[in-house]
Amino acid sequence: MAAPAKANRGPSAAAENRAALIASAREVFSTHGVDAPLSRIAKDAGVGQGSLYRHFPERIDLVVAVFDANIEAVELLASRPGIGLEDVTAMLLEQSAGFATLIPETAGAADDERLIAISERVRGVVEGLWEDARRREIVAPATTVEDYLLAVGMVASYLAHAPDDQRRDLAARAWALVRRGLAER
Repeated sequence: MAAPAKANRGPSAAAENRAALIASAREVFSTHGVDAPLSRIAKDAGVGQGSLYRHFPERIDLVVAVFDANIEAVELLASRPGIGLEDVTAMLLEQSAGFATLIPETAGAADDERLIAISERVRGVVEGLWEDARRREIVAPATTVEDYLLAVGMVASYLAHAPDDQRRDLAARAWALVRRGLAER
């Protein structure tokens, strides 16, 4: 006997469905890669494919939404008292390791205004923590925010091509090397 169909709650469920789709995409993309079937994301979110395509007409739209959710988490972390650049870096590296398959997907969309806005949000978080990082000698006086962002991007790009089961270890090792260069006087 087939399970009874869920009642369509219409527009009132839109925000809830969108959040469920993003949460599902985060899990599916991190586990199965960016080429995972979108039907799996919809199914795991408990919504129909029509709902998925209404919210995210193209795969890149869903990828951007996942990045946006990740950056919201970074912004929330950075807003907490006592949080420094090292904490934000750890979260960015963890996200890079967990979502490395999304990085190549964005390469072809580098001029996408949404991705540019997300990059600017990351820059804003880093700039907000920068003077404290300088004062505590986490970064050298000659090191710039651009240097830091380039370093994070280099590690993230490296992780995109690393085996899944090695990404977190490689992220830590690569950042340990980079961090020394950023702090050098």
